[in-house]
Amino acid sequence: MRYNRLFAFTFLGLSTFISCGGSSNTSAPAATTAPPDAQQATAVAVPDFNADNAFILIEKQLAFGPRVPNTAGQAQCADWLHEQLRSFTDTVYRQETTLTAGDNKTRLKCINLVGSINPGATRRILLLAHWDTRPWADQDTKDVNKPIPGADDGGSGTAVLLEIARTIRQTPLPNDIGIDILLADVEDYGRSEWGENSYALGTQYWARNPHVPGYTAMHGILLDMVGGRNALFRQEGFSREFAPKVVQDVWTAAYRAGYSSFFLNEAGGYIQDDHVPVNRIIKIPTIDIINLPPGSNTGFVSHWHTHEDDIKNIDKATLKAVGQTLLHYLYNF
Repeated sequence: MRYNRLFAFTFLGLSTFISCGGSSNTSAPAATTAPPDAQQATAVAVPDFNADNAFILIEKQLAFGPRVPNTAGQAQCADWLHEQLRSFTDTVYRQETTLTAGDNKTRLKCINLVGSINPGATRRILLLAHWDTRPWADQDTKDVNKPIPGADDGGSGTAVLLEIARTIRQTPLPNDIGIDILLADVEDYGRSEWGENSYALGTQYWARNPHVPGYTAMHGILLDMVGGRNALFRQEGFSREFAPKVVQDVWTAAYRAGYSSFFLNEAGGYIQDDHVPVNRIIKIPTIDIINLPPGSNTGFVSHWHTHEDDIKNIDKATLKAVGQTLLHYLYNF
């Protein structure tokens, strides 16, 4: 999925960090603390997130096969995603370009899609996920040079955002709030030996060439690997560094929605993901909601970058926790 620059281990409340290459003394911001009233119910009516629909949307993506750049699966899934956004958002933007992979020779077709809800509103929130899948199963023990299914890594975040868009279409947000849903391509065509900038190529391109000239948003929320079983969402390092208030507000929304068992109030590691170019290039404070299980050898779930990243490892309870948390956040914004 991406270069795991640092992953954290917590001992007696102190965070220490280990990089892929050895030890590091780099410190991360402490985990945010939810307000004392985090468990109190909100007075705002929040629609229900339909996890069954989100699950079906993952299955439909998988039916196209791996969504790897330069393949028929990429082209067919992009057209389907375009139609989904046309159904659920007010305006759809499609960016098509050709990018160079981190090996400095492979040319990759990139198709970014943006669906805007209430495009005239000046108070805007960016929601994003990558929809492409990894061309190699480099964490597997077999068929390492074949692409992965990408049910969780690629499929889950995309499905949750499509279902969020459908829900908002049925139950509109206040007129002064606009949502932009970025489905980014070519996130997972990177390798650690090519450098951290070899990941998130589609989002890097969008950040330098946004769908609307001069585009900005108050903040952004990235969803990545949000469908796995027994998911644990710790507070990712760059998220706490660039957008600590957004982290606090989203985790508070999770508590209020009843999903504190999924959203842990503790620090996770630094992950090189799509939110990094959004923070650094276009400078929209953006967080990453990503499954970071404590004690993992890789920092990620066991099916990460393997052929086991398929529908059997998707849990509707996790999709519900993430989708309902995001709806609580948006409708109480």
